[in-house]
Amino acid sequence: MKIQELYDSRVTVVEEQKALNDLALAEKRDFTPEEQEKYDKMDANFVRITDEIKTAEAAEKRQLERTAEIEKREGLLKSHKAVAKTPPDGDTRDKKDKKDETRKAEYRDAFNAVLRNEMSMGEIRALQADSAVAGGFLVAPEDFIASLIKSLDNRVFIRGLATKYTVAKAESLGVPVLDNDPDDFDWTSEIKTGSEDSSMSFEKRDLFPHPLAKRIKISEKLVRVSLIPIDALVRERLSYKLGVTQEKAFFTGNGANKPLGIFTASASGISTDRDVSDGNTVSAITADNLINVKYSMESQYRMGCQWIFHRDLIKMIRKLKVPGTGDYIWKPGISADKSDTILDFPVNESEYAPNTLSTGKYVGILGDFSWYWIVDALSMQVKVLNELYAETAQIGYIGRLETDGMPVHEKAFARVTLA
Repeated sequence: MKIQELYDSRVTVVEEQKALNDLALAEKRDFTPEEQEKYDKMDANFVRITDEIKTAEAAEKRQLERTAEIEKREGLLKSHKAVAKTPPDGDTRDKKDKKDETRKAEYRDAFNAVLRNEMSMGEIRALQADSAVAGGFLVAPEDFIASLIKSLDNRVFIRGLATKYTVAKAESLGVPVLDNDPDDFDWTSEIKTGSEDSSMSFEKRDLFPHPLAKRIKISEKLVRVSLIPIDALVRERLSYKLGVTQEKAFFTGNGANKPLGIFTASASGISTDRDVSDGNTVSAITADNLINVKYSMESQYRMGCQWIFHRDLIKMIRKLKVPGTGDYIWKPGISADKSDTILDFPVNESEYAPNTLSTGKYVGILGDFSWYWIVDALSMQVKVLNELYAETAQIGYIGRLETDGMPVHEKAFARVTLA
């Protein structure tokens, strides 16, 4: 079934669920056992179709990326052949510093040879005098790191919404947290400069890329026979593992040698001043609360807002109606470029968003996530474990990447909190 057909089927299921829910609401009663069973079956069908849509869209995106990777590799091979036929003209030795070594085509080829277990660390040390190997870890080529970060952006949706910076190595950006906005501009004459402003103030938690490491295993046979270039294969596996770790940290990290999460109450990020519980009960979200959350934010921040919820909460929210109008506050996306919405804001689902229903717990957030800043260091390292998994005919890889993240302006966020 085509992706658009899946979207259409999903909308049909939603309308059937609405009709059943409307009947119970009109009669001011709960579902009968038979109605509950019917609704649950429809809900399971809704989840199944939603998962099929996500899988199909992800597969389509991966196929495009793999095709681009193969085309890129074919282009590089052609360029290598052209260079090989061109005689050297004088002293063509690269005199750039160490970081430029990782941009060379021969270094990239050697890196891939190491990943395929075809070259020893000693051989790659001999490739370059200043050595890109330290403690058994091999510095990844710059284009490998850039592609990995791009893959993470696609895999971890909050990265796609956030403001991202890259630094050559792990060093602080010294990013300030904006405490108060400046006052309004002054109307003045042409030669006047306006009054001095002292209202804008900053707190400071340095954005400093912290290291995280993940280990993956790939079968030796897959490494030998795969049509996908080895660096792309390793990068794809690493991006999944790193993506899960980063998404958890961007949500609930405590900021100590790791990112500061959006669901962590902190004066250096989002304080409890941005928690909204009005209208909620101790165990459930209400439509009134979500409306309160929306209007707790100033209009300039609402323009780019999106929701984040766990699927358990989305399931609950899908039954809620706007008081007075009777309109459902959740609306289904009807195509790939028109996502599901809650009160007209796009909604993102994450397994790592909180879903504990008890007093005072966070259960969702509305925010303009361009005010969540992420910094990545372009200094990734990879270690090949060519003997550890020999008994199972696998090759192990450890990837080390350095990153950090934090909210930099709490007024751009409002957390959904239970009473």
